[in-house]
Amino acid sequence: MNADALTARAWCELDGAALAHNFAVLRAALPAGCKLLPAVKANAYGHGAVPTARRLRRLGAAGFCVACAAEGAALRKAGVAGEILVLGYTAPADLPLLRRWRLTQAVVSGPYAAALAACGRRLRVHVAVDTGMHRLGLPVDDLEGVLKVFSYKTLAVTGIYTHLCTDDTLAAVDRAFAERQLAAFDGLCRALAVRGQTVPPRHVQASTGILRHPGLQYEAARPGIALYGVLSGAEATARWGKALQPVLSLRCRVAAVHTLAAGEGAGYGLAYRAAAPAVLAVLTVGYADGVPRALGGGAGTVLLHGRRAPIVGRVCMDQLFADVTGIPGVCPGDAATLIGRDGAEALTACEVAAAAGTISNELLSRLGPRLARFWREDAL
Repeated sequence: MNADALTARAWCELDGAALAHNFAVLRAALPAGCKLLPAVKANAYGHGAVPTARRLRRLGAAGFCVACAAEGAALRKAGVAGEILVLGYTAPADLPLLRRWRLTQAVVSGPYAAALAACGRRLRVHVAVDTGMHRLGLPVDDLEGVLKVFSYKTLAVTGIYTHLCTDDTLAAVDRAFAERQLAAFDGLCRALAVRGQTVPPRHVQASTGILRHPGLQYEAARPGIALYGVLSGAEATARWGKALQPVLSLRCRVAAVHTLAAGEGAGYGLAYRAAAPAVLAVLTVGYADGVPRALGGGAGTVLLHGRRAPIVGRVCMDQLFADVTGIPGVCPGDAATLIGRDGAEALTACEVAAAAGTISNELLSRLGPRLARFWREDAL
């Protein structure tokens, strides 16, 4: 453990060796020469964008994907090199940020391309293509609209991409939809070439796409959640997750231990009532740190002394309760684990997210800024 974690109220431990392992696994699944543009949006899925990007850059990442210009600017201010692609919308008033911080902007629609071109300064862009998700991008059947993006003198088109929206499940209908998306995207790229347009580097695969379609021959890929050793849900994790190593563990301290008589309550609304004499540990983490309130009432679990203890009562903003009745010797100052391993027991992000009725992406990306983050000293 990092020495500073000994005084932290709640913290994330981050394993650089696991990050390097996951990067290698994903790179090995891609064709030789395929560039990796890791997604470090949402504070690198809660892991810390700047230190994560620095490590990934040393591992060989060609650039990064972010959600907004502010995220990209923060990386540049910290000295992060490589292409930084803004996947989301940047308002016209903020377009100077793209130039100032050398960011590449996604073209999210035809009218948006015209607005980018009209800003009067040369911008690097990637063309987003909508192949059926109907989120952002030019329609895949709008060849003329896509060609028009290439025609703007003030836009340097350095990439073209789409996003597979059904790749996280094993259902045949979802696999068929992904295949149609791929066919449509490839068809557009061929049509561009027929019209004499040089096709820039293409990227389609995100995390599950890399693992599910390792034979695709594109020039780049956008790994996200898998870099952090996690996949979005139980089905994807069972099929492809065994090769990955979790990077993040979430821990906190025991602040107090209370012995309750049968019938006594604890927490807001006295939502917990002891059916028999019980021992509760008050832990120094809450929903303001990103722990879902849905884990209360026995839905969630923590690890103490290598054993599981249910989260009881209501999760508070800054604390929560764990029933440690069957775990002897729990004392103030002890470390509790909410995500990660303690002895022979482990709580994965996927398991915790499922208990809260969500996915690991949401759980991790909501881990709050007041959580201290420590990279292991022996990690990259």
